[in-house]
Amino acid sequence: MRKILFAFVLVGFVFSGMAFAAKSDEIIDDALSMINEISTQDDVSRMAKTLKTSYAIALVPSMVKAGFLLGGEYGEGLILRREKGKWYGPSFYNIGGGSFGLQLGAQKISLLLAVINEKGVRAFMSSKTKLGGDVGVAAGPVGRRAEAATDAQAKASIYSYSMSKGLFAGVSLEGSVISISVKRNSEYWGSNIAASEALERPANKKNIQPLLKALNELIKKAK
Repeated sequence: MRKILFAFVLVGFVFSGMAFAAKSDEIIDDALSMINEISTQDDVSRMAKTLKTSYAIALVPSMVKAGFLLGGEYGEGLILRREKGKWYGPSFYNIGGGSFGLQLGAQKISLLLAVINEKGVRAFMSSKTKLGGDVGVAAGPVGRRAEAATDAQAKASIYSYSMSKGLFAGVSLEGSVISISVKRNSEYWGSNIAASEALERPANKKNIQPLLKALNELIKKAK
């Protein structure tokens, strides 16, 4: 019983440190650093090809996965909609989940979600969406795997990629839950705003421009 209680305290402590650490501007800056790191990977051109035709791109600069008997994950991110080469947004969101089992330690990863259809975009406009349940998600193909689409990928609305300790790969996010960050959207836009409205607004603010430039450069790597 003490071990279980300790597990709750440990995981709660890790997540509480993440939950309110980043402001909207900090999330944008961290997302820029993340894209710059991803852009240096050898097999990024395969992923860039997916991004080139995506309806939106969602980023989570820092997601913590931790556990001791009890496990869980939490991160904050932003999504930008892309239409005819122009960017709209951002809207901010949270992603999290939990799992039980024999687990030990903590891991910090970055996530990039390529949203490949309108259904995927709408998932980020809902108050809460379960990945793999409400909307299909699949580990994004990289390297040679990019040439072979599986049945799961064919049905997916979102392709997910991760960066961890300098390694770039597709990652499964089934069971994770995404929800709108009302606080971050209000902080960024200066008033309460629906995610759907945020993603209709042109991404013209000065502080988002370096990230848009980096994303455009990344997309140019498509082959």
